[in-house]
Amino acid sequence: MSKPTYHEVNPLVRIRESSLLSKDTFERLVAADDLEQVSQILSNTVYQDYLGENFAYHFEQYLNHDIENTISELIDLAPEKEVIWIYTMRYTFHNLKVLTKAQVLDQDYDYLCIYDGFYDIDTLKSAIKTGVSQLPEDLMASILEVREYLEESKVIQGIDVIYDRAFLRMQRKIGEQLGYPELLDEIIGFIDLTNIITAGRGIVQNRSQAFMTGVLSSCGSIDKEELLRFCKEDEATFVDYLLNSTYGELLQEALRDNKLNFHLLEKIKDNFLTDHYVRATSVAFGPLPLLAYLNAKEVETKNLRTIIVGKRSGFTNQEIKERMRLTYDL
Repeated sequence: MSKPTYHEVNPLVRIRESSLLSKDTFERLVAADDLEQVSQILSNTVYQDYLGENFAYHFEQYLNHDIENTISELIDLAPEKEVIWIYTMRYTFHNLKVLTKAQVLDQDYDYLCIYDGFYDIDTLKSAIKTGVSQLPEDLMASILEVREYLEESKVIQGIDVIYDRAFLRMQRKIGEQLGYPELLDEIIGFIDLTNIITAGRGIVQNRSQAFMTGVLSSCGSIDKEELLRFCKEDEATFVDYLLNSTYGELLQEALRDNKLNFHLLEKIKDNFLTDHYVRATSVAFGPLPLLAYLNAKEVETKNLRTIIVGKRSGFTNQEIKERMRLTYDL
């Protein structure tokens, strides 16, 4: 069977890209003196319908609705639905963590769930509670692994460890099944950066090798055993290793004075995805242009939220700028 093509989808995506906010617009939003000026700038954009009275206190809800619509529309457009799930799978696993903890603690955490476009809250709740579901086999296997763990332990942190490891494993598996080299490169890079940040936190927190073995993924390009050998080393030694690795140039801003800046590392990881999608959009017949648009919309939503909350909370323009993710003109 021939692989679905994107030659009809990508032109439609290009049209949607024209509604994204430009770098110049974001610069003006950051530089705005107050929320009234922010509203004036946004009044000439696709967000003009969200600018009612006291808009700053309702804008986040509108943004959530907007990104949910975008995800649903792209699922309908995509020749291969798994391509969109590659991106929204992080929300699926976030929801599994939230709902599993809610069951263990007998709490209602539904409000913390994030729309993923594929699996509704009730379906996930039922799978977590009963261990039976029509969910994909690999996804159900992670739920069953957590159920088995909880029969022996009530340490909540273990829930995150199991789901995080399953998430990265499924990313790699689906990436290989789809067969797009550029997409697989992005997935492997994401796993590597996640492993680097996880290893760094473990070193700083003096975690045991047994703990690190459980939380690190074997699905990236960096040998897991190579990262594990730093369990008995100090932070400075790990920083030196990273600076001389294939990711050294990418990470160097977050590796200053023999210290790991985890805020910057997370920001670099997010920006890495954005930059990868931008560079790959020249692949006209693959899924990267579609994912580049979804990522751009997601980044735009996060940055608008940062600006609105920042202005509302009295942050300086510089403080807001430092918290923003990379934007780009596609």
